[in-house]
Amino acid sequence: MDKRSVLLIDDDRFILKMLSTYLAGAGFDVRTEQNGEHALQVLHESVFDVVITDLMIDHVDGMEILKKTKEVSSRTEVIIITGHGSIDTSVQAMKLGAFDYITKPIDLEELNIVIQKAHERQKLIAAVKNLRSQIKDYCRFDNIVATSPAMQKVLSMVKRIAWSDATVLIEGESGTGKEVIARAIHAHGGRADGPFVAINCGALPENLLESELFGHVKGAFTGAHSTKKGLFAEAHRGTIFLDEIGETTPGFQVKLLRVLQEGEIRRVGDTTDKAVDVRVLASSNTPVPRLVDSGRFRKDLYYRLSVIPLRIPPLRERREDIVPLAKYFIDRHCKVSSRQRVKLGDDVVEKLESFHWPGNVRELENAIERALILVEGDQLAAEDILIEFFSQNDDVYDFSKKSLREIERVHIQQILNDCSWNRREAAKKLGIGYNTLWRKIREYNIQQKGQ
Repeated sequence: MDKRSVLLIDDDRFILKMLSTYLAGAGFDVRTEQNGEHALQVLHESVFDVVITDLMIDHVDGMEILKKTKEVSSRTEVIIITGHGSIDTSVQAMKLGAFDYITKPIDLEELNIVIQKAHERQKLIAAVKNLRSQIKDYCRFDNIVATSPAMQKVLSMVKRIAWSDATVLIEGESGTGKEVIARAIHAHGGRADGPFVAINCGALPENLLESELFGHVKGAFTGAHSTKKGLFAEAHRGTIFLDEIGETTPGFQVKLLRVLQEGEIRRVGDTTDKAVDVRVLASSNTPVPRLVDSGRFRKDLYYRLSVIPLRIPPLRERREDIVPLAKYFIDRHCKVSSRQRVKLGDDVVEKLESFHWPGNVRELENAIERALILVEGDQLAAEDILIEFFSQNDDVYDFSKKSLREIERVHIQQILNDCSWNRREAAKKLGIGYNTLWRKIREYNIQQKGQ
């Protein structure tokens, strides 16, 4: 492993000798400079992991060295040392990007710890940068399977709106890939270097959702033992994705509308507002205009969210994507599991293309993953794709003769039975919110056996 490089700058020869001897013994590659102007020249010629500079140097002070260092290499951490410390100077150094500020006499062990922390920060920044790069690669348009004209139209729209800051309302059935599209919008827009924060609004009751999104102050309610930042604040200068926005209550919708109108949030229990710079993307499994007509969603909030409406078609409306998606999932899962690529037999292609796919892309991926686990050879056969529905009497359910509503009812019933009527687990498997599942159970009058 390469040694971490340190540049020491101080016009005191004794201090330079002491620090360089100690740091070299601790495993650092150390270079020393007594003259500030010479040090600036060195910084233009070489990049160091850490720069340790005295605040008061002949001709050039430590603040100027700090500024020049950050101009040349933003990743280099700068530690200021001085015998004339003050709070104002410390604050100024931190504002200019100093990692830490140490006063003389110098505690060598403390200095070593500070350098180690600076190195840990560099590793963390590098890891975050690498992770963001991977996410951006994952969200590249060529990684989104869009063979069908319907999905090509969606991607064309995404490319046009990505650089806008306008709110986008993404509608589509469960499993169609709404969050994938939301991440693509973020990754290809002007906020790509900022955070992407996602939350399932249908999974939390109103009071917890408000606290989760807007934050709360200590003592705001029972259990609020400390102040919480909130996801809107976490997403500052980035994007927040509000999944299943149609499942929120009218009370919460009023508060969200105010955030969109004013660009400010108020934490639960607080008395002041705080400005946030966040792009809002929202999604809904149910068409929001239908919710507006039924009085379950505020019309003014709908207009605020749907500045740019985007509909993701279900898989049955873009059958040209089914086989390419299946091949994509095979490649991805084979790569993750380090196994030889598995091929699709002709009978599998026919079965995949003829199936209704009520669970859309998510259901297709699950079917492929399940088949890859079970198959022993290098080719999938039709019998490896387990996608038939079963009725309560365990007979084959002929979906071709049933309405979409009936198919959905039987599917929910089957998942609930599989999960022993654990509704939270069932909602997760179905890819819908807990509140949505409750509504579907009431709507379809689905009952547990024996009750």
